[in-house]
Amino acid sequence: MKKNVLNRRNFLAFIPAISIASTALAKRSYHHLPISCNSYNWITFYNRAHKKWGDTLEQNFSEFVKTGIKAYEPNIESPAMAQQLIPVLNKYGIALPSIYVNSVLHEKEAIKTSINAIIAIADVVKNYGTKIIVTNPSPIKWGSNELKNDTQLNLQAQAMETLGKELRQRGLTLAYHTHDVELKAGAREFHHILLNTTPQNVSFCFDVHWVYRGSDNSEVAVFDVLKLYGKRIAELHVRQSIGGVWAETFTAQGDIDYTRLAKELTKMNIHPHIVIEQCLEPNSPNTMDVVSAHIKGLSAVKETFLG
Repeated sequence: MKKNVLNRRNFLAFIPAISIASTALAKRSYHHLPISCNSYNWITFYNRAHKKWGDTLEQNFSEFVKTGIKAYEPNIESPAMAQQLIPVLNKYGIALPSIYVNSVLHEKEAIKTSINAIIAIADVVKNYGTKIIVTNPSPIKWGSNELKNDTQLNLQAQAMETLGKELRQRGLTLAYHTHDVELKAGAREFHHILLNTTPQNVSFCFDVHWVYRGSDNSEVAVFDVLKLYGKRIAELHVRQSIGGVWAETFTAQGDIDYTRLAKELTKMNIHPHIVIEQCLEPNSPNTMDVVSAHIKGLSAVKETFLG
């Protein structure tokens, strides 16, 4: 039987195929999607004002629309929640290009249920123009530094690939998101997912500040991740901090040089969907309300990434 040996000649013949695949991936563009805003921003601003985001959707989005932001990225927990939200978004002319969904993909008995739940949500929102489904697979325990073992990481990568394939068949993109815990222990969870799934089925939601914070406040790590996985980026979550504390509104300059990041993305021919996720934490400044903060943030995002 003839062996398939990769020698210099057939390797050189193989290079164009690699280049074509890489170029096709690099040219995938989401800049046609309107700049969006994540629901977590509004939750934190409302909490500071002793209010609760999501209780009265009509009132919430009559305020949201004042910012000039034309799209929204909510955390959708069920098809019923999506069905309740969409008519209100439609009334105010707010698009839903992406959604965030929770998932449990490291426990064998929970994987099928979690995947089916996400697909059921996806089947609702795709009819309203959603293109990207973002998920951050749940940790062992929220707020804990307990890390997944190798068996759990392998299960999770396989489940992400399965979920991504199911969504791709529906015309949707699955984007892998992280917080800080996935960057622990040599970022083993983060790297394992991206190295053991295919770009066709699993894209990357680059939450810049969580990579920064998860890497012990390292801007070097942010740009290294861009070099490693830039071609996988479908979506960008942008948040700024000053002296390690989340700022009240997005600015290009702070702990992270977003001007440089935008230039590097352009050089690499990467055009992700941009989602503002400028949230508050206990020591954040308190100088403006949620609408004012997001008006300023939207202007800065446009200038930085579209200017």
